[in-house]
Amino acid sequence: MALITLRRNFCHLSDFRIHGALAALRNHPINHVHKVSKEQLHPWFCSVQYEPFRIHFHHACYKKFHLQNGNELHPVGEPAFSQGQDWNKFEQNLKNEDEQIFYRKLNEFTSSEEVLSFIKTLETLPDAMAAGALQRICEVEKKGGDQRLPKEILESSVFQALCFQLERAPSQLSNSGLLTALQALIWLHVDTQSSLVLNLVAECQNRLKRGGLEVHDLCVLGESLIRLQGPGCVTLELIIYQLQGAKLEVFTPEDIVALYRILQACAEKVDQHQTFLNTINNFSLSIVSYLSPKSISQMLTALVVLDQAQALPLVIKLGKYVVRHIPHFTNEELRKVIEAFIYFGHNDRFFIKALERHVAAFCLTLDADVVSKIMEYCSRKLILSEPILNAVAETFVSQSEKLSPSQISELIEPFGKLNYLPPNAPALFRKLEHVLFTHFNYFPPKTLLRLLHSCSLIAHPPVNFMGKIFSPFFLQKLQGEESHLDRLSMAQLTQLFLTSVLECPFYKVKA
Repeated sequence: MALITLRRNFCHLSDFRIHGALAALRNHPINHVHKVSKEQLHPWFCSVQYEPFRIHFHHACYKKFHLQNGNELHPVGEPAFSQGQDWNKFEQNLKNEDEQIFYRKLNEFTSSEEVLSFIKTLETLPDAMAAGALQRICEVEKKGGDQRLPKEILESSVFQALCFQLERAPSQLSNSGLLTALQALIWLHVDTQSSLVLNLVAECQNRLKRGGLEVHDLCVLGESLIRLQGPGCVTLELIIYQLQGAKLEVFTPEDIVALYRILQACAEKVDQHQTFLNTINNFSLSIVSYLSPKSISQMLTALVVLDQAQALPLVIKLGKYVVRHIPHFTNEELRKVIEAFIYFGHNDRFFIKALERHVAAFCLTLDADVVSKIMEYCSRKLILSEPILNAVAETFVSQSEKLSPSQISELIEPFGKLNYLPPNAPALFRKLEHVLFTHFNYFPPKTLLRLLHSCSLIAHPPVNFMGKIFSPFFLQKLQGEESHLDRLSMAQLTQLFLTSVLECPFYKVKA
């Protein structure tokens, strides 16, 4: 009871202050705060097109509080957060050993409102934790599919105080807090010329020039500047120079992958960095076993973009771990992995077996681009995998309406090249014929010719389409702006005609 009375009296003290997230307002009068919130805070998110609104940014001591359940304080007119009882476990003054608990608590929240409600209950909030809270807000908004903050969050006095705290003294932020804040704001596509971003970038550049950033900090800053200013950023060269001078043994596996991404963004300067790349490629052999599926996919993609044909030992070792991670790749990650294997010509029977199991189990749920890339891989490497081809044939019959003309061609052509008829061949060709009849004009001429030529290779001459294929109109489209048909198209047309005449006695050539 004494504690409740003390809290009630404390709320009415004229000099009451909330430290931490709202401590940035301590030394400023109310009128100044209104001016700052209107002139500085709102333009940070100028990319968000909202109706004009007035931001009311009140000092904590002007909020009216009331008691709920006898022991909790909440601002009048604002709902009490449902997890308030759990927050009682936090001490008012967070110490260094509380950081892990703080970040674990942040990760439990699934909305910006929950994060801000949690921050509001804290008496002190170090700058590093303020940056972490801002990053968590960005993460939950990004998961929602909208990378721009809603109006309600922008108007929140707690959110504005977080930003103001970071802007007023960036030099007092730790390296981690500084880069976390910059990275979070970039995710929100803030105005690159806003005072907040410019102050944070300037502070990062000052610390970079002084050599005060560790390897991980350099990687984070490099990727942030690429996203913010593009790969032509002058500061990026200094970052790469300092990374070259660091010992690779101090890099974590995640830092190595980040380094590949940075160099990938500067692919046009690969010749300047080739010696450094050779060193990284050799060192990366020792960390492959520690990489996540996402990191493996990103590393392979970087090797493709950087044209690291000499890094085949690394590609082969990555391929061994790809086999273990196939069920855990996302559709996009798996597509990039297979694309890299096509580029480097990598082929491994264990990978094929794992891919067969995966495709047979999940083909109906795989993205069409992934299935197309798998079929391209089988076609390029001449891999006659019955489980994969049968699963793809079933997928085509059930989902052909969802496929684009190019995807249909990419799925069907390998059957002809590999000379394989799936068990459901009658249903497959009936569905294909129906699609061609209804969408004939949507197929590019050369794509359509390759598709029909593939059908003729597996004893299914497209006699119902011969009249359209050999019409002057189609042949003119096939020729395009060239003076004559190319040799490949001419050969495919010839084989189509001969196959139809020789294998289909009922097919009559019009005089």
